[in-house]
Amino acid sequence: MKLVVGLGNPGPEYETTRHNLGFLILDEVSRKLRAPCSERRYHGHFGRRNDVGLLKPATFMNLSGRSVAEAVLDLHVADEDLLVVHDELDLPFGQVRLRRGGRSAGHRGVQSILETLDRDAFYRLKIGIGKPLDGDTVRWVLEPFSAEEAKSLESLLERCAAAVESFVFEGAPRAMNRFNAPPTD
Repeated sequence: MKLVVGLGNPGPEYETTRHNLGFLILDEVSRKLRAPCSERRYHGHFGRRNDVGLLKPATFMNLSGRSVAEAVLDLHVADEDLLVVHDELDLPFGQVRLRRGGRSAGHRGVQSILETLDRDAFYRLKIGIGKPLDGDTVRWVLEPFSAEEAKSLESLLERCAAAVESFVFEGAPRAMNRFNAPPTD
């Protein structure tokens, strides 16, 4: 069983913010796989298509680990079959990086998962949102995308959904080879 988790914050006020990029990508994956995350399960919204589970924790970002740990335990998901999709301040907007293991780099959702699972061997799909010029990262991640970012958001979501599908159906090494390079468009 593969489990793909998109990180974000619940509530309409956060729907189009940079910090909800994981939710937006999971929505695109859900649409493509025809696996709506409509079931209330694991303190979140869960969908399933065959051996692929999709989870959007309904907790706030800094409590995501509770939701993920419940799903991992119940579904018997191995570390190599867990993919967490999230925004990343340390990458320029639109850059995508798939990697396994590592620390949270200050991302509170990832930190919650690391602490709750007590291990880091799962995969992460990091999507760059860049850093604010004024250094106010809390405000930055909770703001809507800029007009310039919004123009390329649809193609970014499609590319990230393709990366998730590649991870699920072709395996992590192939997905890394295909999607870790900077975008060419």
